[in-house]
Amino acid sequence: MKELELTVSRTIAASRQKVFDAWLSPVTLAKFMAPPFGSSQPSKVKNDPVKGGRFSIVMVTPEKEIPHAGTYLAIDPHSHLSFTWESPYSLDDSVVTIDLATVDAGTTEITLKQVKFKTEEARQGHEQGWTAILNLLETSLAAA
Repeated sequence: MKELELTVSRTIAASRQKVFDAWLSPVTLAKFMAPPFGSSQPSKVKNDPVKGGRFSIVMVTPEKEIPHAGTYLAIDPHSHLSFTWESPYSLDDSVVTIDLATVDAGTTEITLKQVKFKTEEARQGHEQGWTAILNLLETSLAAA
């Protein structure tokens, strides 16, 4: 059986360093790690951004809080992140990788890949979620 996986790519008008740093800053993460259907409140974020460190992201909606957590597997400054992704809709050993490539001095290509989902519906939901998160990341970085 083929594992369910997804890939989402996006070009963002920000330097690779700025994009990379956003993924490790709890203040910035709280702004863009949000549910795809929007939230009026920032997420609650705690992280220890070192290899083997843990993070916790609680997305807040009007109806409920959605917990996410994981462990940093790789942190290669300004180019690559990898972490486990523990969410209600992905498998326990799901992994997210983020690769960053410079398009030019002020533009970065992000490729986000996640593997291992419980169902095709869960995969599709995460694809919508990551797409919305990358949109919010771009908005957050433009406002910074």
